[in-house]
Amino acid sequence: MASEFKKGWKVVFAALLATACGASPIPFNVLPLVMGPIHDEFGWDYTQISAATLMWGVLGAMLAPVYGGFCDRFGVRRVGILSMLAFILVFASFYFVPDWLPGWYMWWAALGLVAIGSTPVTWSRAVAMWFDRHRGLALGIMLLGTSATAMFVPHFVNFAINLGGWRAAFPAATVFALFLAMPFIVAWFREPRPEERPATLEQAADGDVVGLSLRQAMHGRQFWILLISTLLISFSYGGAHIHMAQMVELHGFTAGDAATVMSCVALGILIGRLGIGFLFDRFWAPGVAFPAMLLPAIACYLLMGTSTSFSLILFGGFLIGVAAGTETDIVAFMTARYFGLRHYGRIYGFLYAPFGIGSAISPMLYGYVRDTTGSYDLMLTVAIVLFAIGGAALLALGRYPDREQLARLDV
Repeated sequence: MASEFKKGWKVVFAALLATACGASPIPFNVLPLVMGPIHDEFGWDYTQISAATLMWGVLGAMLAPVYGGFCDRFGVRRVGILSMLAFILVFASFYFVPDWLPGWYMWWAALGLVAIGSTPVTWSRAVAMWFDRHRGLALGIMLLGTSATAMFVPHFVNFAINLGGWRAAFPAATVFALFLAMPFIVAWFREPRPEERPATLEQAADGDVVGLSLRQAMHGRQFWILLISTLLISFSYGGAHIHMAQMVELHGFTAGDAATVMSCVALGILIGRLGIGFLFDRFWAPGVAFPAMLLPAIACYLLMGTSTSFSLILFGGFLIGVAAGTETDIVAFMTARYFGLRHYGRIYGFLYAPFGIGSAISPMLYGYVRDTTGSYDLMLTVAIVLFAIGGAALLALGRYPDREQLARLDV
C-alpha cells in the first residue's frame, strides 16, 4: 500500500477535491434546498422543478461516453480542467434564471452539455492508472469528495439562501470549485507516465495499459449486468436524495432538521465509500455489493409515512447515503476489474450513463408521486424492490478475468 500511495497520493487528493466540487454532487446538494423557495416564488409544482434534472442528467448521460473517449484520447488533465471551468461558469449563472419554466430547463440542459467532464468519468481514470492492488480504496477515497460535499455544502448553501435568497445558492456553491479544487487540479492532477505505473499493472507492447474495447465489452454479459444494475439503483436513489428535505418536512420537522439529515446522508456516503472500497480490494466485489444494496431498502421503509421519529429518519438518511457510496464505487471499480484500462474512459462513460439517466428521471417521478398522492410512499415502495433487484443482479457477474486474458483480448 505504501508504495502505491506514496506515488499517487497527490493525484488522489486532487481527484477527491475535484469530485467534491464538480457536477456530480453539487447540483444534487443544492436543488433540495431551493425547491421549496422556487415553488413558493414561481408557483411551479415539485414535478416541474424536479424535471429539470432530466435535462441535465439525460444530456450528461448521453455525452458521458464522448467525454470518456476524450479522456482516453487527449488525457484526463485537459478534459478535467476545461470541464470544471465550464461547470463553474454555467452553474453560477443560475443566479439569473427567469420566472419562465422553459428557461429553467434550458439552464439545466446547458449544464448537462458542458459539465459531465467534471464528474468521476474523468477523475477516476487517472486514479485507476496510479493504483492496482489498492485501487478500490483509492477510488473510495476519491469518491469521498461527494461525502464532503453533502456534509458541508448544504449548510453553506442554506446560509447563502438566508443572506441573499435562493438565487445566491448557485454562485455560492461554485466558490468551492474555483478556489479550492482548481488550484490542486492544475498542480497535481495527471495520469502516470509508464514508469510510474504499478509494477503489477499489465502493459501492452506499445507501453499503454491493456483492456477490452467498448465493442468487446458490450459482447459480454458483465457489461449489461452492470448497466442494468446501475440503472435500477440510481433510479431508486436519485429522487430519494433530491426530495430528502421534503420527506423530512412531511414528518413535521424543519428545514434546519432537513439539513442535518442531509449531513447524515453524507456520513453514510463516507462510510460506504471507504468501507466498500476497502472490502472490494480484499473480497469478490459483487458479494460485498449485494448486502450493501439491501441497506437503502430498509431506509426507504423508515422514510415512509409522516410520523417517523427524527432518530429513525437520521438512520434512514445514513442508509440512503450508503447506497450512493456503494453504487459509484461499483461502477468505477468493476469497470477496471472486468474490462481493463485501455478504453476505461469510454466504457465507464457508457456505464455511467444509466446512473445519470436514472438519477435524472427519478426526482421527477418522486415529485409526481408527491404531487398526486400527497406523500412519497408509493415511490419508496418501488425503490425497496429495485434496490434489492439491482444488488442481486451483481451476483451474476462471475469471476474477474485474469490479466493474461485481458492482455490476449487487448486491441
